[in-house]
Amino acid sequence: DARKYMAGSQMLRQLYFSAMDMEFHTSSDPWKTIMDSVAAEYTVLQPLPEDMFPCSFMHVWGGGYAAGYYSYKWAEVLAVDAFGAFEEAGLENRDKLAEIGKRFRDTILSLGGGTHPKEVFRQFRGRDPQPDALLRLYGLA
Repeated sequence: DARKYMAGSQMLRQLYFSAMDMEFHTSSDPWKTIMDSVAAEYTVLQPLPEDMFPCSFMHVWGGGYAAGYYSYKWAEVLAVDAFGAFEEAGLENRDKLAEIGKRFRDTILSLGGGTHPKEVFRQFRGRDPQPDALLRLYGLA
């Protein structure tokens, strides 16, 4: 399955970018120090000494994602976990799917910005979001 090819490396790359973004916006350390310390935790191969990637990481400097790059991966966690409710009901069980679809409409689609997203998800799934479904999707669990 092509979706699973290099999935671990791709996941680490997104987590690396996310953690680096958060550190850039919460630390007073120089960018190179931040990059090196985050890379030590999230990359298999450490950046080369001449690596200047953060200087052109426009998502975090000019793209409006300041300390929000993690939202790419978090959105995946939420989407796949939410879809899990339908899978658990059985994708052939039309009555159960209709019931879950109504709950999805009445929570995720209806509550919008009026309720904190964590609470909206809890109302839909009955629990906090979990990464398990995303890890399974990519063949990492």
